[in-house]
Amino acid sequence: MKKLIIFSLAMIAFGCTGDFGDVTNFKEVQNPNLSEASVVGQPNSASIWLSGVERQLAFVFQETLILAELGADNYVNTQTFFNQFLDGLDMQITDPDMRDTQRDIQRLRELALFGKETVGPGDPNYDAETEAEFNYFEGISYLISAMYFSTLPQEPVGVPITSAEHYQNAITAFDIAIGINARPEYHLAKARANYYLGNKSEAVSAANAALALSTDFDRTVKFDESNGPSNTFEDALYERATFDDLQPLPTLDFLDPKYSFLDPNEDAPVHYMKAEEAYLILAEAALSDNDINAARTNLTALLDLIATREVRTIDDSIEQRSQVAEGSRPDNADVVVNGRTGLVLDRQSGDVDIPSVSGTSLTAADIAAMNDDDAGLSLLYRTRQEVFIAEGLRLVDMGVKLVIDENEILLNPNVNEGDPGTVGVIPSFISAVVADLDAITYDAEAGTATTAIDLNDILVANKSSNEVVPFE
Repeated sequence: MKKLIIFSLAMIAFGCTGDFGDVTNFKEVQNPNLSEASVVGQPNSASIWLSGVERQLAFVFQETLILAELGADNYVNTQTFFNQFLDGLDMQITDPDMRDTQRDIQRLRELALFGKETVGPGDPNYDAETEAEFNYFEGISYLISAMYFSTLPQEPVGVPITSAEHYQNAITAFDIAIGINARPEYHLAKARANYYLGNKSEAVSAANAALALSTDFDRTVKFDESNGPSNTFEDALYERATFDDLQPLPTLDFLDPKYSFLDPNEDAPVHYMKAEEAYLILAEAALSDNDINAARTNLTALLDLIATREVRTIDDSIEQRSQVAEGSRPDNADVVVNGRTGLVLDRQSGDVDIPSVSGTSLTAADIAAMNDDDAGLSLLYRTRQEVFIAEGLRLVDMGVKLVIDENEILLNPNVNEGDPGTVGVIPSFISAVVADLDAITYDAEAGTATTAIDLNDILVANKSSNEVVPFE
């Protein structure tokens, strides 16, 4: 009934007769500098359009990072201007963040498609590298759709398709990009899609292909501090001044803030396709094959790579880990967390060193002692959590999916409230511990902190589920 009322009102308001083309055709603009003719057919228009596609990816990460990191166990939302629901995995179709996330992903897809199908072919200077990039970004839009939504339309007012279908369409787009101009991140993107589909042999093949091209590649999302879009998550982690925003689990304290201020023009980038992921995929595949030697080899290569990554020395003394109540969170290097030392930094005694690309508490001794059992797999997932902190992958590893927003439900005749995708997906073993995801106990006098749960152990304990640990 709601849809009928909305459509009727729209027809009355715009005097339409069922054809909404004159309402939605935004190409009919009056400004000659913004017309389609000012772009299509012009020399170098494809490379200019590609810059716009890359800028749109920054908007996508502005939305997805906040939701994914709040929903995961990486951070607790103590008092912020960000989403107030996701920290408890409360997903609502009326949440404007759901709307904006979905819209930005779909806009990325449409920009990539328009570049591939229209702008590129019309550019006399169109080259293979740019063509491959358009296909890559099309694939990225499908990949992100699959990562964060159980179903989502792949075209305007289209029929929602499943996460698995989005992953497969992403693989198709990445294959086209690879066929035109192979780059390591294209192979890694394909490896990630196959990884979450549980296609072990295909994921291993793609991960190896990525590393064959480069063993230290790192593709980033770039942000513009002065003109926008800026890295909103960096604002939350570092430029928050005295306002208590997001607090990491004490087990992850040594990795925070991953993003910090660079300069007035460039904001901290997000490292969203990096070689570390390939090594972790290969190590997990080896563990599932009971090949502990191969797992150790790949994790050793991971440590060697992380040792070469940038570590930023920053003044983080304004961050006092108070979480409103003074002394409520670990704030000095003597604190022992879950029986482990060296995880908490003392930010009041001087500058601190923070990995800006990848960091981990994993050691060579840990790798040597590792076995191809549940404890070894849990260690690997702890390493994934550390390496990918603030990059949006932890929520995906948890098997959680966001909801289609209310606008899509109301305006798309193929979507109705209650359909798959309009209800959040939370594995039962995750929903059972939602209240404990970020919970800790801290004894300041004793200098000990303990997390309420170890989510990595929970994930591994439920590895037979088709929602997590895809190679098992």
